[in-house]
Amino acid sequence: MNAPTRIDPTGTQVRIRRDGPAGEVAAHIAQVGAALRGLTVGGVDIVTPYPEGSPTPFGSGIVLAPWPNRIRDGRWTDGGTTRQLDITEPDRSNAIHGLLRYAPYEIDAAEGSATLSATVFPQHGYPYTLRTSVTYALTEDGVEITHEVANVGDGDAPVALGTHPFFCLGGVPTEDLVLAVPASTVFEVDDRLLPTGEVPVSGTYDLRGGARVGDLDLDTGFGALERGDDGIARTTLTAPDGRTVTMWQDENWGHIQVFTTDAYPGQSRAVAVEPMTAPTDAFNTGQDVRRLAPGESWTARWGVSLSR
Repeated sequence: MNAPTRIDPTGTQVRIRRDGPAGEVAAHIAQVGAALRGLTVGGVDIVTPYPEGSPTPFGSGIVLAPWPNRIRDGRWTDGGTTRQLDITEPDRSNAIHGLLRYAPYEIDAAEGSATLSATVFPQHGYPYTLRTSVTYALTEDGVEITHEVANVGDGDAPVALGTHPFFCLGGVPTEDLVLAVPASTVFEVDDRLLPTGEVPVSGTYDLRGGARVGDLDLDTGFGALERGDDGIARTTLTAPDGRTVTMWQDENWGHIQVFTTDAYPGQSRAVAVEPMTAPTDAFNTGQDVRRLAPGESWTARWGVSLSR
């Protein structure tokens, strides 16, 4: 069915629904930041909810474009030209999470899906024009999310993408879920959470075999993802009863940021598992940044599902 779009104190919301083998699958998406603020499968929450009418906590569910995570001092070199972005993380003097975090998106809702679109206009430190969209399409056990970015301006535009979902499994304390991340490397960081090197995972950072969320304290980037024969990397959160939330990402998403907190509203513990196409400070290192020529577009997909 077509989900209603309604106005509330946080802006326009869209709700989409479809039937699945385990019952109704439903997603709640905010216009601001195109944030995935809710997802249920058969009545079970798998995206961590937060109160209606409250600001988005910790960027929960937002789209990060045209870069994810941090840029040191908001300064980067663009083909020999120094660019200065606005500082949006003042306590660490960084530019963080791109240029659309607080942008209102246009919404086009259909049966079982919704596409949200927004334009990145030329501004301080980023003189390029991008048309972006994100489509949330419900599946039988979750949602598939497709991002598209098109360079509709002049010059070759540097682009990287990320998103900031928090995951849970309704009825199970998040601290009791086991998180498994298919990453072979981890990014060491300084006191501003900026990378100083990429090294093989070891100790508490080797999450390939899984670790209890309650035992983790992370705001950490991972890379060198192990993938299946289908080219998909899968991160899992598994409950003691065996139910599993799987976050999957296609070959465009080569990185993951994991963030744990005990300050998420209404939760004793929360965990974000953030797919990223490039790591922190990529505009400076150049690692996995794409350059889109005028008229060129790029598509990347990820999703989340629940298995019982």
